[in-house]
Amino acid sequence: MRVLPNRLISCALVSVFLSACGDDGGKATGATNPNPTNTTGDETTTSGTQGDTSTGGPDQTTSTSSTTTPAEPTTGVTDGESTTTAGSFITPPDGGGGTKECDQWTQDCPEGQKCMPYSGDGDNAWESLKCTPVMENAGQVGDPCTVEGSGVSGIDNCDKGNMCWDVVDGVGVCVALCIGSPDAPDCAAPMTSCLISNDGVLTLCLPFCDPLLQDCPGDDLCIPNPQNPDAFLCVLDASGEEGQEFDACEYINACDKGFTCANPEISLECDPMAIGCCVAFCDTTEAGVCTGQNAECLAWYEEGQAPPGFENVGVCGVPQ
Repeated sequence: MRVLPNRLISCALVSVFLSACGDDGGKATGATNPNPTNTTGDETTTSGTQGDTSTGGPDQTTSTSSTTTPAEPTTGVTDGESTTTAGSFITPPDGGGGTKECDQWTQDCPEGQKCMPYSGDGDNAWESLKCTPVMENAGQVGDPCTVEGSGVSGIDNCDKGNMCWDVVDGVGVCVALCIGSPDAPDCAAPMTSCLISNDGVLTLCLPFCDPLLQDCPGDDLCIPNPQNPDAFLCVLDASGEEGQEFDACEYINACDKGFTCANPEISLECDPMAIGCCVAFCDTTEAGVCTGQNAECLAWYEEGQAPPGFENVGVCGVPQ
């Protein structure tokens, strides 16, 4: 069985920045640049939403990142607002560093408060940390939640160590913040992975999923964890009107459901000058499922390395 070369995975899975829409209550979105040659840093996480976890998945993994500001428009982050089907947009980091009044890892706020990420500069992107009140009857992981103001206000009715995520019209779901430390991040909840972004301000435990089943809640996508492509996570769809097979893509979540943004050399139909290219996931046990010229279903994992239930995961591409 042919295996997808690591360079075609790793080149497609770096740099992420998470932002949210304004007070209209639109959905947050995550943006992940698929080409490290077009970034100015080594940020390596992605966004996601918390919903029901899948029944199977890789071992719990973690990822870390450091957000940097793109130096030129040729980086993988757009200059302006890029709309998506969820009514959300992608905003480049401003590199301001934000204000960190507390430590979300140690939760060192006074009793009755919690350390929360928020946007303090009005750009609807989390860049700061502050202490906010823990509400009565606070929600636990998986509970529905509400926010005060916008999704980036930092004020919600989730319990300490949790955050209201995937907010639409003021309503979202409580997800856990990562535990441990920046050097050794972890997640207490099973079948979740710690993702760190926005200069270390956002630290979220997000659910695993199956890329062949695309079993994420709602319209969310199941794509590889940018830091550890052996794990697949639920993330928000940032594909907009594009994202079909062989379309150019700038972000790992900029392809339609069932596709992933990979290095363009994976397929003859891809634009070799593009940052990335949308290619299909496939089942390695099924013949003739790939549409590209000379394309085969390439195994995602090396033989014997796939987690239980993920042995048949593949992606369509030309054998290298």
